[in-house]
Amino acid sequence: MPPLSLYIHVPWCVRKCPYCDFNSHENESGELPEDDYITALLDDLKHDLKYVQRREIQSIFIGGGTPSLLSAKAYARLFEGLQQHLTFASDIEITLEANPGTAEREKFADYFLAGINRLSLGVQSFSPEQLKNLGRIHDSQDAERAIEYARNAGFKRLNIDIMYGLQQQAPEQALADLERAIGFDPEHISWYQLTIEPNTAFYKQPPPLPAEDTLIDMQDAGLALLEGAGYQRYEISAFAKQGEQARHNINYWQFGDYLGIGAGAHAKLTQPHRQRVLRLRKRKQPGHYLAAAKHSLAQESTNLANRYPYLADAS
Repeated sequence: MPPLSLYIHVPWCVRKCPYCDFNSHENESGELPEDDYITALLDDLKHDLKYVQRREIQSIFIGGGTPSLLSAKAYARLFEGLQQHLTFASDIEITLEANPGTAEREKFADYFLAGINRLSLGVQSFSPEQLKNLGRIHDSQDAERAIEYARNAGFKRLNIDIMYGLQQQAPEQALADLERAIGFDPEHISWYQLTIEPNTAFYKQPPPLPAEDTLIDMQDAGLALLEGAGYQRYEISAFAKQGEQARHNINYWQFGDYLGIGAGAHAKLTQPHRQRVLRLRKRKQPGHYLAAAKHSLAQESTNLANRYPYLADAS
């Protein structure tokens, strides 16, 4: 059987970025239903346990949205609940995506104590102008503080996201962002080109982006810079120091299996006895996802929608 990972989706964010095509929803109420959502995640998992087949969980990735909106207390409860049903590998990798605009010294320290051992910071750029263009809620000082908080909290595995090919960006500006990220000595850098995706604000009103030949120059120079700094490319946009590749990323690229819980989460699971690969997709809207949890917990039924309340096609 292939290795097994777990993806957990947290769908809320402070503000939807104009380039984002992920399942993210602005938190307009100001207060997140943390307890209800953790309950829903654990109930969601129970419906998929039959696919685990006694395998250990090698990695957990918590993506969003903005997972760093949730408290460490919520994650501690989540991990405790997960371990009642799943076996974690002794060296499990647990990654949390964090927005520098939500970084707090105490929160990061508590995340580490809760069991998260890898942090992925969505810096994207250190340029005030580009951060504004990208609709980010943080500035470069916030990014620097977030990196400092992460290190002080005890995180020895840190990823920094950096984008290039931004609005009217010159190659030297893109390289300046990358050099600054490298200067913080993270174990991993995700360096990727801005792409305009359907159903985004940028798709409706495209910004002026660099020409194709400029993008090629950026990419070539950036690859040389990363290689010279000791970062090895192991997939399209992922660069790591020796031995610091993200286990979760590798599992995706090697066609491993992964459970997916949370609003809009996907799963890919091998069923050798049926000679097929099963793919599951969970309800995208947070309200519908939470309603499914309440419905499932309130009553038992033999029909498909009630036995698998989180599946998108069970609506």
